[in-house]
Amino acid sequence: IASLPVVESDAKRLGLLKIDDGSKIVDFAEKPKEDSLLQSFTLPKSFHKKWDLPNNSDKKYLGSMGIYIFKRDVLAALLEEDNREDFGKHLIPTQIKKGKSYAFIYNGYWEDIGTISSFYEANLALTKNKLGLNTYDESNPIFSRLCHLPGPRVKDCKITDSIICDGSIIFASEITNSIIGLRSHIQKGTSIKRSILAPNHYYYRPENLKYLPENFGIGQNCQIENAIIDEHVKIGNNVKLINQKNLDTFDGEGIYIRDGIIIVSANTHIPDNYIL
Repeated sequence: IASLPVVESDAKRLGLLKIDDGSKIVDFAEKPKEDSLLQSFTLPKSFHKKWDLPNNSDKKYLGSMGIYIFKRDVLAALLEEDNREDFGKHLIPTQIKKGKSYAFIYNGYWEDIGTISSFYEANLALTKNKLGLNTYDESNPIFSRLCHLPGPRVKDCKITDSIICDGSIIFASEITNSIIGLRSHIQKGTSIKRSILAPNHYYYRPENLKYLPENFGIGQNCQIENAIIDEHVKIGNNVKLINQKNLDTFDGEGIYIRDGIIIVSANTHIPDNYIL
């Protein structure tokens, strides 16, 4: 089981491992919530030094990365023995009880993005490269779909700690700590802070896709903060998406709030002067 040290907030949503000096797994708990159980999985003080890991005192639990390597016959036998469907909750505990299960200690970049907040934070961290994922390393390239698009066009916009993707047309007044996806179109006077704009597949709605808004982009004099904007969204003029009531959750028509983060779902049309 690939694993790495994690902080307590992550430990409660991952599988936790307890290993001996030979990295053999001696105990496992899936998403433990009880403090007493969590405490029993605290790493010994010598752990980081033994495995030549950065001595981060906050990362005091060994979390499963959800990556498992089996010998084929062992996996086949396990599936025959335990026909339940979940690896973390069912199959891994069964295998650990049988013995011969070991942890591989990983020392590199990894983020679990199983929640809105973790997805949001992991993406925005790329704008400052503060978590160690170097997307500009030619010796370890990241392959994605090739897009034949022009470079972004930017006019009279102050951009700070942001990623602007190809094909974008930017007339905004300010973009800060944000990711602006492919083919994004942002009109003048608009301010975007700490937000993620998903890439669009088109500049304008194809004739055969009538369910999409006629065109996509963000209108004039909008204010967008702490938001995730999905693909093919049309936002009118003078719209404010700022979570002014500081809500933790909200359900609207194509607009939601989770973990305090505003989410605009794909293909949504937000009219002029809308405020959230």
